[in-house]
Amino acid sequence: MQQNFKVHIIGSGFSGLAAAAVLAKQGYGVTIIEKNNQAGGRARLWKSEGFTFDMGPSWYWMPDVFENYFALFGKKVSDFYDLKRLDPGYRVYFGKDDFMDIPANMEQLEALFEKYEKGSSIGLRKFMDQAAYKYKSAMGDYVFRPSHSITEFIDIRLLIESIRIHMLKPMSKHVRQYFTNPKLIQLLEFPVLFLGATAQKIPAMYSLMNHADLALGTWYPMGGMYEIVKAMVKVAESQGVKIMLDTEVKKIEIENGTAKKLITSKGNFETDFVVAAGDYHFIEQNLIEKKYRNYDKKYWDSRVMSPSSLLFYIGLDKKIEGIQHHNLFFDEDLDQHAKEIYTEPQWPSKPLFYVSCVSKTDLDAAPEGKENLFFLIPLAPGLKDTEELREKYYQIMMDRFEKITGQTIRGHEIVKRSYAMNDFVNDYHSFKGNAYGLANTLSQTAFFKPSMKAKKIDNLLYTGQLTVPGPGVPPSIISGQVVAKEAGLILKKR
Repeated sequence: MQQNFKVHIIGSGFSGLAAAAVLAKQGYGVTIIEKNNQAGGRARLWKSEGFTFDMGPSWYWMPDVFENYFALFGKKVSDFYDLKRLDPGYRVYFGKDDFMDIPANMEQLEALFEKYEKGSSIGLRKFMDQAAYKYKSAMGDYVFRPSHSITEFIDIRLLIESIRIHMLKPMSKHVRQYFTNPKLIQLLEFPVLFLGATAQKIPAMYSLMNHADLALGTWYPMGGMYEIVKAMVKVAESQGVKIMLDTEVKKIEIENGTAKKLITSKGNFETDFVVAAGDYHFIEQNLIEKKYRNYDKKYWDSRVMSPSSLLFYIGLDKKIEGIQHHNLFFDEDLDQHAKEIYTEPQWPSKPLFYVSCVSKTDLDAAPEGKENLFFLIPLAPGLKDTEELREKYYQIMMDRFEKITGQTIRGHEIVKRSYAMNDFVNDYHSFKGNAYGLANTLSQTAFFKPSMKAKKIDNLLYTGQLTVPGPGVPPSIISGQVVAKEAGLILKKR
């Protein structure tokens, strides 16, 4: 009987794939409609001249979330891809001949902290114990709540818990309780940079990210991050999910508060339930009649977004020595760059940047004797984006990369492709060209986020990085699971 219900999911990112597989497992007929020619949303794959580039996410954190997801279907991560823990997890450059390698071993990490600040290993143990507690609490009690209203959180146990996990305390103040060395502070604050605000505005609850980073570790799926997408597609299709690529939804037809039909670039589809796993803002403001929307333009313009990014995919005709798989260049002022992202949005004067060199771990990512590089500069969303600006910042970044590493990049590029705000908008309808979703500030956490529920449409729910629980690959997978459970509860009543 449930197969008679037709569920359509707009978008095949991590949340869409997760929602599709879980709903199909419940017995519903599920079809994913994807505008691009690959599944995976922002986690697409691009190949050129023998190089293979992951176009989106490059960090594999929170391995437990992936294991728990595949376990829903009687599978393990190892059934689909070989996961390798990186050691060191990453390198942080503070200048030429001044860098910090982050070890996978906790004893070695404590020794590293002691090198920079005598006695800090004791503080690190306390800090990490708290981070582990926050991670366990958040991943158990908070992230799997649909956050339809505050009443879900009016529970004396949860209220006490929110105090214990520092829901109201700023991350910057929390870190400085334990450490004074500026390099150690930068190391501990860096994971929240992509959550969408400065450490002064991000709740200290998010030190749980330090547990994900330093304790659970940084991993790499051999073959690249797209292996996760391929695995999730296999799981979805094994449950009977159909995936339509190169098909864009143009309109959701609604009658008397019920979504009845999807108008797409390849025909019309009658539907019983819709899960909007594409860009929440775009779908609501462009595909749905005004009277059925949750929010107006003023609401969306007032949202604080996480950063956008300027990306470069570079294939070199030679090897680069001395760098790691993941490399953070903190040789300029972090606070100044954060200010130019969050408080005074502009192209940064002296940007910090990130470099991934997957061919250090995965020889298949580049032809023999060559190197695969991925460069990223975090940017304020909504900035003017031109080819001239992209090239200007490429040169700024290369000046510093070449100086710090003592190696030449320019002149050795076989492949060079840039990707920034305009591309995020064109490819993903990304609101303001953001790369990571909604900022995880306190006023945009849990039930303060855009609602998963379409309040004026009885058979439509939203999922993904603009709703609960938030941005990132693991939260998006969880978002898909939560929305599937909610959709199942609604459909069972019909």
